[in-house]
Amino acid sequence: MKYKGVFTKMVAVAGAASMLVLAGCGGSSSAKTDDATANLPDPSYEVSADTPAWKLDKTKDTKLTWYVNADWWNKSWGEDLVTKQIKEDLNLDVEFITGDNTKLNTFFASGDMPDLITIFDSSSQVAQTANKWALPLQDLAKKYDPYFTKVAQKQTLDWYKLKDGKTYGYPSYSNTSRDYEDGTIPPTDAFIIRKDVLDAIGDVDFKTPEGFVSAMKTIKEKFPDLVPFGFNSFDASNSSLDATLQNMLGVPIIKDGKFYERNLDEDYVTWLKALRQVHQDRNISDDSFADDEETLKEKVSSGKYATMLLQAFHQKGTELQTWMSSNPGKEYVAVDAMESTEGNEPTLSQAGLSGWTITYISKKTKNPAKAMQLYTYLLDDPGQYLVNFGIEGKTYTKNSDGTVSWTDEANEVRANEPEKFQKEWRIGEFVLFSHDRYKALNKDSYVQAIRQMQDWGRDYLKPQFEIENISPDANTPQSRSLSAINTNWSTTLVSMIRAESEKKFDELLTTYEKFEKDNGIDQINKIRDEKIAANMKRLGE
Repeated sequence: MKYKGVFTKMVAVAGAASMLVLAGCGGSSSAKTDDATANLPDPSYEVSADTPAWKLDKTKDTKLTWYVNADWWNKSWGEDLVTKQIKEDLNLDVEFITGDNTKLNTFFASGDMPDLITIFDSSSQVAQTANKWALPLQDLAKKYDPYFTKVAQKQTLDWYKLKDGKTYGYPSYSNTSRDYEDGTIPPTDAFIIRKDVLDAIGDVDFKTPEGFVSAMKTIKEKFPDLVPFGFNSFDASNSSLDATLQNMLGVPIIKDGKFYERNLDEDYVTWLKALRQVHQDRNISDDSFADDEETLKEKVSSGKYATMLLQAFHQKGTELQTWMSSNPGKEYVAVDAMESTEGNEPTLSQAGLSGWTITYISKKTKNPAKAMQLYTYLLDDPGQYLVNFGIEGKTYTKNSDGTVSWTDEANEVRANEPEKFQKEWRIGEFVLFSHDRYKALNKDSYVQAIRQMQDWGRDYLKPQFEIENISPDANTPQSRSLSAINTNWSTTLVSMIRAESEKKFDELLTTYEKFEKDNGIDQINKIRDEKIAANMKRLGE
């Protein structure tokens, strides 16, 4: 999902909201009531488990205020094709409010809460204390819209339960075990190579460390103007050379129910040493360590790299398509490469149960019935088809096999009027309850340049639910220590690949291990282990 990568650079994350501010929102964190909606108004319609309440409620001129903790969110309502249809179907006006943590804290401090609140961090204090300020979805559904339980994912609801056994927030892009098993969510990481390069070098070995080093030399000999090997930029995280490479190698995420130090895994370290040799052979450019995201995109769109280990290749879809369209026969394709020396299968990762955005209905909502109807509508087929594809007959048609296709008009607008597609239609932009499995119903949801990459990696996609949200809580000493360790690892990773010798590589890795120890890695891992155990319990493992 394209916004995810963008938002990693945003500072507007709800995790910074303080417990002190939240304490003013009422209710004890341990309080448990049988029905939190007992004092809320009764619905004006007769509820049904077989019919969504938005079809039963005839109330007119209703309105909700909806806060989204991101300044970039589009606040318009009823002016584009998507929200105009939502407005018509639900007889609903929405006033969007946007901001950052300061604005969010202001709501909690004043007690003047909007009807709906969307945040971006399920492990934050805001999320973990939602029973103080939000209404439980199970109680709301029972009173106002029992049809909600037919469209909400049970595994997602269970994942978001708090200690009182109730669920207060519902995420976008929450992929369940079934989604992984059905193959309806696409992979986003791959080792890719220009097809003309692949054709020219013949049957070379990208799978073993020794073969990879040799293959890069062959590429340089035949294509001296290209950079043999590239990777994601280091400006937002640790590029694709840590977790992505580890997933390609199938490095375990846990062992015996405990957190596994993947950065120190022997198989992974062997491959890092191979990359050190590739760099020493001048087949990794030093510029790749300094390039920002925009520079990387420019190089992808001009086919500068012969091969790349690319994380979130869908976020480079425009650039990959630009290169493909201008250079037939030279498009990038995914191939098997960088395999485990221990025989492990790749375990490519995608979004998990925690998803991305999380939306809550506040205790101060003035229209809990309409808020609940909005949840059901956006999670059900009518809402999902609308936000992902628009209006049936106008912008898309349904096929006999269950997939959908763009209409000629939509294809014309997508190709020649992208601003209209985004702003006037808002298709694919209203993402606060979206899901990957619906987007996958239309192959044209993704540019042609990445479809082969998706097909290549589908069999390797594995969930990593056990290690979701296991970092120490924000604003704790362990959280600060982990931040220092992560920063040190990013620097160490670059230094090891650029090391002048394997001996220097080993010294850098040893220094990093000492830094971990000195900064309390044992205590951090103890917290991780506790959270892994809690996750496994929720997963029924």
